[in-house]
Amino acid sequence: MNSEWNIRSCADQCSACQKKFADREALMSRLSFRPDGYVREDFCAACWPGRSAGTGGAVSAWAALWLAPEKKTPETLKKETAESLLREMMETDDPTKRNVIFILAVMLERRRILVEKEVQLQPDGQKIRVYEHKQTGESFVVPDPQLRMKEIESVQREVMELLGIPPPPGKGPAPGPNAGKTAAGDGHA
Repeated sequence: MNSEWNIRSCADQCSACQKKFADREALMSRLSFRPDGYVREDFCAACWPGRSAGTGGAVSAWAALWLAPEKKTPETLKKETAESLLREMMETDDPTKRNVIFILAVMLERRRILVEKEVQLQPDGQKIRVYEHKQTGESFVVPDPQLRMKEIESVQREVMELLGIPPPPGKGPAPGPNAGKTAAGDGHA
C-alpha cells in the first residue's frame, strides 16, 4: 500500500476550545488515523484530560511546546526597489548618476541578483563592467567610475536617500570640508 502522509505542523490554537497558544506554552499533540488519513490535533493543558493516545482512533500522543513564529524584520534593502532604481537610472543616461548606478549594481551583485560576467578596459582607460541578471539573463553594461574610498560614503548616502532608507543611527550629516584634517590642517597625521 503506497499512501502519502500529509501531516500538518503544530496548530497555533487548541483543537477543542480554539484558544490561541501563547509563546512557549506547553501543549499535547495527538495523531489519529481516520478514514481520510492521519490527522494531527493539538490541545491546551485544560482541554487535554480524557484525550489520551488510546482514544478517538489515536495512534500516538506527545507533549510539545508551542513556539511563536519569529517576526520577520523588514529587509533594509528591497531588491525590487534597488533593481528598479538601477533600471530607471540606466535609461536616463545621465552622466552625473554614474556613481549611483555603479553602487546600485554592486549592491545587487552582493545580493546575488546580478553576476559580473566581464570587465572590459576601453582604450581611454575606462573600465566597463558587464553584469548579467541571474533570473532574467539580461545584461547590464555599467561604467566603473573607479571611486576613491573617500567618495564611496557620500554616494552610498545618496543611494540610501533615493531608496528611502533612513541613515544608520549615529551617522550624522555628511562630513564638512575640513573632515579628515588634523590640527595642522594638512590632512596627514
